[in-house]
Parts: sequence; structure tokens; C-alpha cells
Amino acid sequence: MTLETTSKPAGSLWCGTYRATTVGLTMLVTIAAFEHLGVSTAMPTMVADLRGEALYSWPFTAFLAASVLATVLSGRISDRLGPVPALLAGPGLFLAGLVLAGLADGMPVLLAGRVLQGLGLGTQTVGIYVLVALVYPSARRPAVFGLLAAAWVIPSLVGPTAAGLITEHVGWRWVFLGIAPFAVLGVALLLPAIRTLPPAEGAPSTVRRGVVPAAVAVAFGISALSWAAQHPSAGTLWLGLAGLAALVPGLRVLLPRGTFTARPGLPATVLARGLLAGAFFGVEAYVPLVLTSVHGFSPAMAGLPLTVGACGWAAASHWQGRHVEIPRPALVRFGLAALGIGLAGTALTGPDWGLGWLVLPFWLVAGASMGLAYPSISVLGLDYAAPRDRGFVSSALQVADMTTAAATVAVGGVMLTTLASTANPTAAIVPLDLLLAALALVGALVFRPAAEPS
Repeated sequence: MTLETTSKPAGSLWCGTYRATTVGLTMLVTIAAFEHLGVSTAMPTMVADLRGEALYSWPFTAFLAASVLATVLSGRISDRLGPVPALLAGPGLFLAGLVLAGLADGMPVLLAGRVLQGLGLGTQTVGIYVLVALVYPSARRPAVFGLLAAAWVIPSLVGPTAAGLITEHVGWRWVFLGIAPFAVLGVALLLPAIRTLPPAEGAPSTVRRGVVPAAVAVAFGISALSWAAQHPSAGTLWLGLAGLAALVPGLRVLLPRGTFTARPGLPATVLARGLLAGAFFGVEAYVPLVLTSVHGFSPAMAGLPLTVGACGWAAASHWQGRHVEIPRPALVRFGLAALGIGLAGTALTGPDWGLGWLVLPFWLVAGASMGLAYPSISVLGLDYAAPRDRGFVSSALQVADMTTAAATVAVGGVMLTTLASTANPTAAIVPLDLLLAALALVGALVFRPAAEPS
């Protein structure tokens, strides 16, 4: 099998050449999605069973911090040794975390399991990006990333319900243990592609110093922002500010130079990924709260827009993968602009005089916007990356994504505490939605691709 991205003709992702790799990648992403949604559903029960109510948010925070560290380190290793170590160690760590969490007899063991899961997922995500660049030709990458986005749809539709039924009738431990064998199968399907990968091409083209301390600083910053958002108070406001202070110098090391000034090419592409994720997830975090507190929706109905958005995301991802003739930069700009419109429309549901059901079409637009822009940014990032820098670029995209999402959710938590309350969130959520809509529109204006991806 020839693995040069420019010499291999584009074929179906499900043809004999790619079939096992495509299935393996899809399985790993689907498992991660089920785990993410299942843990969120089962968390109240497992925390109560382990008598860890005071540490309720720590399993999420520990997972997020470990993911950031692993993402950065995996990018560095992948650039030096290729993606094979990440593709073997990542699922292995994730599997160990699933087993440890499933057998936990107390919160410390559960937290250790969540750390291992975060390390594994961060490691394997970067490995997946680098593998896509090595195995699939450039013309097939939009379809690959569209498929990986679609891998979240079934978990989004059935994951929470399935996890709830498992928790109620079998036990929360099987939310972890039940998916562990599939992680092994996913790696097994990738082995044929891994065995045929060419050797690593040497050291990265750019020497980056201070990567590990910067990763620690960013992990602390994201954790502090997440904690402040989950426990909004005057005291945690200072923790959130300390997190921001740690983030800025750390991000300057972990992101391409020129990211904050939207330098054309890779820096602007990484910035667009951050603005896209920050705007979307910052609003999504508070959609169910508005529907339940302002409009009296049941919890099940309040979660319906998230499912609609996930379906829109998957459908648009699939569509962009079938239309490779459309320039990716055009899809990124259109996606950011459409996201701004969708988020501005979502703000109309914030007041009590607004119609709560209007969130459905607007969130469908927001999800479809993500489906157009998100995989297009991934494709552009790999196109702009030098072969020896694909790990760094993959890591930078993930770090920008996680950082801005954590920051905007934290800003929403601070606004909710200072301007409103969870019982009456309108005064905070309406300006938050409009602010993040403006952020997406600014992203569409400042995004500037390079003249020719290398």
C-alpha cells in the first residue's frame, strides 16, 4: 500500500485498501463518544455510590487536564517517532482507565481511572490525525473527518438513554467495563495500516522549547476555568483569573506563531478552530438551563436541541465530504458566519417572552455550521502542516479547541453568577449568546487562508 498523500488516487473509504483502517478509526471515535456521554449520564449515581458528592466535578476536570497534557506530548512524540506509539499507547491507556474506573471502590480510584482515560484519549486523538494524513490522500480527508464527526451521532442519540438503563438495571460500572473490549478491537483493526506506515521522517522542522511546562500551564488554566465555571462564586472568580494568567504564556508556546493575530495560513486556521469551538460550546452548555428554568421544559425535552444539533453536524459533515470541489476556506468562512446567525437566533429564546421551541431550528443551523467548518479546518490544518510537524499541528488544533471552549463556558458561569442566577438566567445568557455570536462572526472576518496550502 502506497501512503503518499499526493500519488494515490482517491477511492472509497470502504474499499479494500482503506476498509479496516476506516472501521478502526470510526470505532475508536465512537467508543470515546459513548464513554463521554455515558459518564455524564451515570455520574450522579457513581458519585453517590462512592460517597464523593463533594468532588462531583473532579472526574470531569481531571479528565480534561490529562487530555491537554497528553495531546501536547502526543504531538511531540508523533513528530519524532510517527503516530504508531500514540495509536498503541493511547487506546491502551484509555482501556486501563475504563477498567480502573469500572472497578473503583472509592473516589481516588475513580479519579485515577479518569486521568488514564484523559491521557489515552488525548494521545490517540493526535495519533488519529497523523494517521489520516499518512494513509488517506488529500482528496479523501474531507470525507474521513466527516465520517469521524458522524461517529458521534448514534452515541448522541442513544448513548445517554443506554447509559441510564445500564446504570439503573445493571450498574454504573458497566458504563466503563462494557465498552472496554471494543477499544481492543479498534486497535486490532488499525494494525494492518500501522504495520505498513513508513518510518518517521526525523526531527520536527522547528525546535520548540518549553513545551512540557507550557502544557502543564495550559492544563492548569483549563482546569481552573472549568472549576470556576462549575462552582461560580466570588472565590472561584480569582481561580478563573489565575487560570487565564497561566493560559496566555502557555498557549504562545503550544500554538503556531501568529495565531492570536490571525496570520494567514496555519495560524489563522488554528485560531478559527478555537473561535468555532468556543462560540458553539459556550452557548451549548447553557441551552438546557434556559429551556428548563425559563420555559419550563422537562429535562428530556431540554436535551432535544442538542440531539438536533448533533444530527445537523453529522449531516453537514457528510455533505462537505462529498463535495471536495468546494474550497475548504470558503466552507470555514461560511460555517463561522452561519454559526454566528444561529447563536444570535438562540439568544431570542433567552427571555421568558421568547418561544422556547425556536431553539430547534436555530440550533440545527448551529450544528450544521459546525459540520461544515470543523472538518474543513482539520483538512486545512493537515494540508498546511509540513510532514514532520503534523503532530504539532494536530495538537495545536485540539488545544485551541479545548482552551476556548473552557474559557467561554467559564465566562458564562461568571456572568450567570454576577448578572443572574440558575433560577432566572436570562440577564446573563442573552448577552452571552450575543457575545459568542459576535465572536463567530469576527472569526469569519479575520480568517485568512494562505495562497497555496503546502
